[in-house]
Amino acid sequence: MSLSDPIANMLTSIRNATMAKKEVVEVTHSILKSHLARILKREGFITDYVSEAHDDKKVIRLFLKYNFEQEPVIQGLKRISKSGLRHYVSADKVPYVLRGMGVAILTTSYGILTDHDARKKGIGGEVLCHVW
Repeated sequence: MSLSDPIANMLTSIRNATMAKKEVVEVTHSILKSHLARILKREGFITDYVSEAHDDKKVIRLFLKYNFEQEPVIQGLKRISKSGLRHYVSADKVPYVLRGMGVAILTTSYGILTDHDARKKGIGGEVLCHVW
């Protein structure tokens, strides 16, 4: 089965797993998804991620993070740039998510960066998603 938007599929899998209070979610592997997982871990939204071969397919296993009241750390995920409508921003228009409480993830000429890193480098790019 081919997916028209694999990033949206990954975000939906994470959203569904957090709503079901799952500890682990598996998504198919791609380089872009592994960079997204690295950013989610670095920003503290997930505890860890592992890339592994599973049943002749390579998958990324994401270990979700919950607070002491068993509420998910990821409160929301939103796909911004879609396959039918790309959303590009310049360096001075990089969005703030919930006034800095969330993270916008961008693809730039320097690779996949958070909104904070893009502002620090003074570059814009395509806004993939918002996470809060």
